[in-house]
Amino acid sequence: MSRAFTREEDSENAIAGIGERPVSPHRNLVTPNGLALIEVELLRLREELGKAETEADRERTALVSRDLRYWTARRESAEVSTPEADSDVVRFGMSVSLEGEDGGAVNWKIVGEDEADPSSGSISHVSPMARALFGKKVGDVVTVNGKEWEIVGLG
Repeated sequence: MSRAFTREEDSENAIAGIGERPVSPHRNLVTPNGLALIEVELLRLREELGKAETEADRERTALVSRDLRYWTARRESAEVSTPEADSDVVRFGMSVSLEGEDGGAVNWKIVGEDEADPSSGSISHVSPMARALFGKKVGDVVTVNGKEWEIVGLG
């Protein structure tokens, strides 16, 4: 059997086995910025799909198509949510300042799953920290993973 024929067959099997991106079972809450990020990603993927199809790149076409299906589903299920401006309890879309029992301070913005980036200060609304914070006020203490955090500010 020709090596080239084997490679093509392996490539076809790889394409068939890529599977779908898992979609979260949680409500797809997004901030206005999160919705804009989804829109940008959809535009980028549509352009990339066109290029992949023009170049007859079957593997890239399959991968981009899969990602496009994922982001299309996320766009269709997106629920834009903004906190009430005068809310005195932690809600989706708010920034929360915390002080740990060791005196360390952190700031988190609670956002949608797809826009969460803990290294940039944003956490998913379904994370243990966000779940512990919802409905709490400045001065309240929450415990996450055995560590206590006091809410010292909301924004």
